[in-house]
Amino acid sequence: MKWPVELALIRHGESEFNALKASKRASELYAEFCQHFKREWDSPRTRELALRVQKEFSLDFGDYDTPLTTKGAEQAERTASELSQKVSLPDVVFVSPYLRTCQTFSAMKARWPDLGRAKILFDDRIREQEHGLSLLYNDWRVMHVLHPEQHHLWERQGRYWYQFPQGESVSQVRDRTRSWMTTLIREFAGKRVLAITHHLTILSLRANLERLSPEQFTRLDEEETPINCGVTVYLGNPNLGNDGRLQLSLYNQKLY
Repeated sequence: MKWPVELALIRHGESEFNALKASKRASELYAEFCQHFKREWDSPRTRELALRVQKEFSLDFGDYDTPLTTKGAEQAERTASELSQKVSLPDVVFVSPYLRTCQTFSAMKARWPDLGRAKILFDDRIREQEHGLSLLYNDWRVMHVLHPEQHHLWERQGRYWYQFPQGESVSQVRDRTRSWMTTLIREFAGKRVLAITHHLTILSLRANLERLSPEQFTRLDEEETPINCGVTVYLGNPNLGNDGRLQLSLYNQKLY
């Protein structure tokens, strides 16, 4: 079989950006902004609210160096403790080089020390989607209000094909995860692989392995978004096709 016998994908624990999004959802200011955005996104009042949201809900980190919260580290530790009882020790652990994934891996090793015996590879092909200019606003709606041409382009292209300024589209993320999949085939056939990665990367890998259409990908993202430290597992089946195939065994399971 050309595939690993097992491929486990884990999203990082709660990050400071995830916590910021939760704070926004609980904010009356943000609720008012979203109402105006939906009703009349390009009005002066919506722009006023967008500037207030940008000022109140901001981070001093780039995407690369956004850290875990204390809660996120605890999620990773508890996930590792449970996972060590359910799966065999991986032969190789791939880690996105972003800070929050590296910290997730460190927290997992604290509860599952044997992970340190595996081959550890940091690979930027499994990083999160690059959001470019929108990182300065920490919210795509705010960016669209302050850069109206981006909202028009988003509506014309759709979520899947839209490319963030100085960033990536979903399609481009799928392209680089295909490259990573060729490494699994070439170097880790028959091995157990664990990857600590990100929300959109997990969806892109799933879409590639299951050959999902753009519409199917969008539905999955809207209805079954990977949770923090959610565990997804594919098992190799040598009896499918000429060279075997990875089959989804577990998706987005919460172990904490």
